[in-house]
Amino acid sequence: MSTSATVSRAAAPATIAEQRRRFACFGTTVGVSAGGDDRLAVACALAGARAIAEDAHRRLTRFEPGSELSRLNADPRGAVPASDLLRTFAAAVRWAGDASGGLVDATCLAAVEAAGYREHFDPARVERLRRDRPASPLPGEWRLVGVRGDEVVRPAGVRLDSGGLGKGLAADRMAGTLARCASWAVDCAGDLRLGGAAGLLRPVDVGDPFDDERVVHRFHLARGAVATSGVTRRRWAGGHHLVDPRTGAPADTGIVQVTALADRGVVAEVRAKAALLAGPDHAAEHLPDGGLFVTADGRPHLVAR
Repeated sequence: MSTSATVSRAAAPATIAEQRRRFACFGTTVGVSAGGDDRLAVACALAGARAIAEDAHRRLTRFEPGSELSRLNADPRGAVPASDLLRTFAAAVRWAGDASGGLVDATCLAAVEAAGYREHFDPARVERLRRDRPASPLPGEWRLVGVRGDEVVRPAGVRLDSGGLGKGLAADRMAGTLARCASWAVDCAGDLRLGGAAGLLRPVDVGDPFDDERVVHRFHLARGAVATSGVTRRRWAGGHHLVDPRTGAPADTGIVQVTALADRGVVAEVRAKAALLAGPDHAAEHLPDGGLFVTADGRPHLVAR
């Protein structure tokens, strides 16, 4: 997995001191913070959250040929034994397609690579990224992905792209290790999970897709998930990373960024991407718990919870 600059950020609650950890993961920097009276227990929970994130990256990255996901993608068998995490991801691929009406398709790796995104994104080397063949609508192969017992099932040749789904799943699993802390937050490159036994409100800022220094909206949340999907940061001449399965080409829907609220990270991820692909007239239909989208003219549109 590789991600762009963070476009949503969570600050600490005003009334509690938190321990913080930042580390390299998912091709970017992940942040975890938590607070509580038992500092040792908090520190252990933070260490557990980091271990989960690093394991998710090792297993689900598509940029390392030895990762479990890469080995699955290269396996000629139709059913492949897999870890619990990879099976959970495969089930999420099918669920995401169903929940989004096919807009979120994690089987579009070939189209993402054709658009130019074949390696870790490096803003200093975007001139290397080029489309290598014409786009065409995708066949919706997410319908063929499933789990049977301890195996992932899909036709040989159907390759999966962990992308945002992988980050959302990782954030949800990290949240489980922090659940007993008085307050906590996980930031997987802008995919946020928030909570804490104290139920304290935490400010969450949504960044401007055109100006990294500007905030377009501030939410105040005690718990839940926030995910942001956009097309302005991982971008190069002639394309960007978010493929529209209806065309097989980088999306151009009139929306450049969506922030979605949900109870879980993987749900927020799917909602954000589906809303962006749905376009301005239908984005709100994919944001039932609220959120915000920014249209190509730079205007933010708040969707009430």
